[in-house]
Amino acid sequence: MEAVLLAVHIVIAVTLIGLILIQQGKGADAGAAFGGGGGGGASSTVFGSQGSGNFLTKTTAILATAFFITSLFLSYLSGQVSAQKAEAIEVLNRVEQIQSEDKPALPVNSNAPAETTDKPTLPTE
Repeated sequence: MEAVLLAVHIVIAVTLIGLILIQQGKGADAGAAFGGGGGGGASSTVFGSQGSGNFLTKTTAILATAFFITSLFLSYLSGQVSAQKAEAIEVLNRVEQIQSEDKPALPVNSNAPAETTDKPTLPTE
């Protein structure tokens, strides 16, 4: 789930960057009002005379909200994973401590044969 959410987050971020770069600044409107910018005016745009600003602004706001929400979910999931890892490490440390307390040291038997083999030997010809 974290990988899917991260992929969505990256797609939203790239799209948001693209939308922000497409938009014109507020200073560009003053130049267009006096006939600057060439191209026959704002009515020849894809979204109409004022439609592009509203459409791009609303889309940017929606994507920015989605970006913040995915950021919050990713940070929440990251915290959950960190807490689970910390808990697992604590459990492993406790198990090792219990095992070291319960096992008595094995005595070394000096009377035992050096090596015993239970494997059958092959007959030689």
